[in-house]
Amino acid sequence: MLSVNERAAALFAGMEAAAEALEVSVTRLANGAAVLDAGVETVGSLEAGRLFAEVCLGGLGSVRFGAVEADGLDLPAVTVDVRHPVTACMAAQYAGWAVNVAATETTKKYFAMGSGPARALYAGEPLYEELEYRDQGATAAVLALESRTLPTAAVADWVAHKCGLPADRVFLLVAPTASLVGSVQIAARIVETGLHKMHEVGFDLGAVRSGFGVCPLAPVAADDVTAIGRTNDGVLYGGRAWYTVEAEDAALEAVIGALPSSASRDYGVPFAELFARYEGDFYKIDPLLFSPAAVTITNRRSGRTFCAGGVNPAVLRRSFVA
Repeated sequence: MLSVNERAAALFAGMEAAAEALEVSVTRLANGAAVLDAGVETVGSLEAGRLFAEVCLGGLGSVRFGAVEADGLDLPAVTVDVRHPVTACMAAQYAGWAVNVAATETTKKYFAMGSGPARALYAGEPLYEELEYRDQGATAAVLALESRTLPTAAVADWVAHKCGLPADRVFLLVAPTASLVGSVQIAARIVETGLHKMHEVGFDLGAVRSGFGVCPLAPVAADDVTAIGRTNDGVLYGGRAWYTVEAEDAALEAVIGALPSSASRDYGVPFAELFARYEGDFYKIDPLLFSPAAVTITNRRSGRTFCAGGVNPAVLRRSFVA
């Protein structure tokens, strides 16, 4: 069986070897765990973001840079193609692990959302009750943290315990939302975002055979709250995803209209404005908003293609340029 952690650990080693060129740093903690700083106390780089995203995908996706044009707005973009999409995106890349480590007499409380292959070792999230994939034979645990604080040895010990490995086999990557790496790795979630929406509306993810996506690269913001808005807007109003599946046409006809972000009651304004409308309560936002702007699905079984949604340049301009 493919090991997403072993593949990601090899990518981590490559990033560590090229740390200076990538404008990142790697520190070994007292317990032997490795922490790669990709934007907390370092600058980071676009290339570091590209590799960070490939680590999150467990080495089962290729991330590249390009450009998109939307009604006269020219933007850099990330393109992603994914093999084994359910394993790469849902079992690895999806940010579903709440890393919540209590304070001790010597350390502060630490919280971050974790994504990446270590999730498939821990397999403690409710989502894994529906996924067949586990990476329990892996000898490394690789976890990406979206945070402005570097993890301590206590955090690495917590992850190691959850994954059933010694701490010196834990590899943590960290980047804030408001950073070059943060912008890249969130845009690179475009295929995963569409898969998660399929899951939410009841489509069988086991039917998905491939995924490809293009997403505008959000300009780096001055703070993480603004960055959350911009990076979400890139996906919701500029992201496009294409999937190949094997299913009955009726199953696709039943869900295609619900897949793009425009199907949500909260669609139509920049995410920062929506966040303010709900007084900063993320959980009041319609969960069905979080999906690509446009979704296209081709059914291998029938040869038919189903499309829904579209890019919204007006909202992108308000979010990215204002």
